[in-house]
Amino acid sequence: MDDLPLQKIQISGPTLASMIERFYTALGDVDGLLFGHVSQIAPSSLSDDDPLGSSSDSSSFVATVSGFLCSGTINSFYDSAGRIDFLALRRLLADRVPPRSLIGWFSGRRRSPLRPSLREFSVTACLSTKAQFSFPIENSLSNFRPSLFLLFASPLSDQAIHTHEYKSYQYHPSSQSFEPKSIDIVNIGPAFRGHYGSFSPSSPFPSMACDLRASPMAEDDNDATQVAKAHDQRQLDTCAEGVLIGSLSRLMGSEATNYTAGLEDLYEKMLSKLDSLARLVEKTSAKVHEQESRNMKLRYKVAGYD
Repeated sequence: MDDLPLQKIQISGPTLASMIERFYTALGDVDGLLFGHVSQIAPSSLSDDDPLGSSSDSSSFVATVSGFLCSGTINSFYDSAGRIDFLALRRLLADRVPPRSLIGWFSGRRRSPLRPSLREFSVTACLSTKAQFSFPIENSLSNFRPSLFLLFASPLSDQAIHTHEYKSYQYHPSSQSFEPKSIDIVNIGPAFRGHYGSFSPSSPFPSMACDLRASPMAEDDNDATQVAKAHDQRQLDTCAEGVLIGSLSRLMGSEATNYTAGLEDLYEKMLSKLDSLARLVEKTSAKVHEQESRNMKLRYKVAGYD
């Protein structure tokens, strides 16, 4: 079996934040599965520090966590001794649509030190020995078996500021040991521009006719013009409520320099609209979490834990 050491583990900021949020809002300790892929990165043949331009022939392997499945409890696919229940594990994997490669698992423990337990060590070791979960490594002829473990922990004592620590490990069957691995959080910024190369920004601001100034040839608006104005006003209200459609014409051409205050008012109305949408999403999210908590209590009650 290949025992390929990883250089690092990559995970996006939103994915990591979502995992911490699920751990924080759970009723107790949790565990779950990690999904993603492993890539082989060829070393650069040129180096500014090496005048001879030499480099190592060994390639590096990087694991990327692209998704996770939180069970909401512990011992979801293993027993107290760390033995895996493959029927329960297959049921969890069957819920993934589309199916993804299993690269490891995670555990979240409250008020405990940030170090793996013997049970967590046993679960990871058992996962890494199962050939049915292996998958090919990108840009390589080798396969990778799920050997990653991500541990979350909260402080041993209550604190005014909520802090959550995390640490990642890779299990090596050859040495039967855990090796700590660094986590590279992929965020938006110049250093991660390659991850968002296909991103195409688009503005929600509607396309409308802004040249609505009065004309000496048509002092009285006909019905069609009134309907068009009303339609454009409704579109504008979806982005910046309270801004009149007629004022947009003043923001164009040579007169725009005299109406900077109007432009600032337009942006302020747009930000106000976004703020109201953000508050609505926050309230909706709170209701969803409240419903999830009720469902969890009902599952505990049905299972006989309550």
